[in-house]
Amino acid sequence: MPESGRTRTKDHIVEGPVVAARRAGLLVTLVLGGLTALPPLSMDMYLPALPEVTESLRSPAATVQLTLTACLAGMALGQLVVGPMSDKWGRRRPLLIGMIVYVAATAVCALAPSAELLIAFRLLQGLAGAAGIVIARAVVRDLYDGVDMARFFSTLMLISGVAPIIAPLIGGQILRITDWRGVFYVLTVIGVLLTVVVWKFLAETLPPERRHAGGVGEALRTMRGLLADRVFTGYMLAGGLAFAALFAYISASPFVVQEIYGASPQTFSLLFGLNSIGLVAVGQINGKLLVGRVSLDKALGWGLSVILLASVALVLMTSGLFGKVGLVPIAAGLFVLMSAMGLAMPNTNAQALMRTPHAAGSASALLGTSSFLIGAIASPLVGIAGEATAVPMAVVQLVCAIASLGCFLALCRPWRKAQAQEA
Repeated sequence: MPESGRTRTKDHIVEGPVVAARRAGLLVTLVLGGLTALPPLSMDMYLPALPEVTESLRSPAATVQLTLTACLAGMALGQLVVGPMSDKWGRRRPLLIGMIVYVAATAVCALAPSAELLIAFRLLQGLAGAAGIVIARAVVRDLYDGVDMARFFSTLMLISGVAPIIAPLIGGQILRITDWRGVFYVLTVIGVLLTVVVWKFLAETLPPERRHAGGVGEALRTMRGLLADRVFTGYMLAGGLAFAALFAYISASPFVVQEIYGASPQTFSLLFGLNSIGLVAVGQINGKLLVGRVSLDKALGWGLSVILLASVALVLMTSGLFGKVGLVPIAAGLFVLMSAMGLAMPNTNAQALMRTPHAAGSASALLGTSSFLIGAIASPLVGIAGEATAVPMAVVQLVCAIASLGCFLALCRPWRKAQAQEA
């Protein structure tokens, strides 16, 4: 569509993507930031309450951790449905439907009388919340390309990164005045507000002529074609495995920090917030200083290497090789690991999506699904040896870091692209 073009659809007025980006600018950034912030809000506000949920529902810690796994698995599977839907029907309609279901599921979570029912509706909450994740990435691909897209992902990380910083702090404060159910009531209100904002301010970014008319069969063929692209698959797996290392921390840290090292929910929230600040800060260094000066592959390689080194250090410290280690060194290792995600996450997304302008929704779905499924597998493994040791968390992070760097080097082969550019 020409830059100046306009098309009226039954959903909304569609402007050319470049025009929409220029006119909406900050507003679109804030809306997309809110959509990408919803998953960490759904996860991280709940983290300080995990020990309390264990007592309240009289369930073992491993069962309560499945509430995280269920939400994560739902977000993974939901993206496989919503991504192709958004390529066929546009971005707005699937997004609004998903947001409405998210609000309803979150409200039921607040009333759940048992761990089993909480797990079931956390799964539904994740399935519906997937719409925000996958469509936000697809909208970025509709509006931007190349270096601009990498910069926008870093800017988006700044906005969405505020969520994991403030979410545990909010959760900790909620627990001071009410119980864990209050966390879900607050999430319900946030979901309602975000739904209204999306309905009023997010324009359609996929014009009718770029939509796919096919059904499930075409969507599956499109995804199969994407997975046949070795380089795309390499970025997808590298990003998914790095995310799994991050989620091993998210899943295990409430018990590691509070149960093993005896910190309060407020102290845990503070440490979690500091780690999130590190991630956001490095993401901004990536977007403002590195992108355009250093190749995205080189920045990604640095990030994955630092994640690997931090994971090695955590294994050595938690295994007792250096004697009894206190909370401060462990927190420092986790801070370095989390901060390096600011290089890994935006660059894997940008590099993968740059190869798929013809199917941004399906590509975004595969990127998100792989990350959340691998994370869902990693989550229960961190508690496999009980609540008295942090070794499983560190080992899971190390395995994921090795596999992530290995997939990047073996499938993406960044040195070949560097040689081709030099030639």
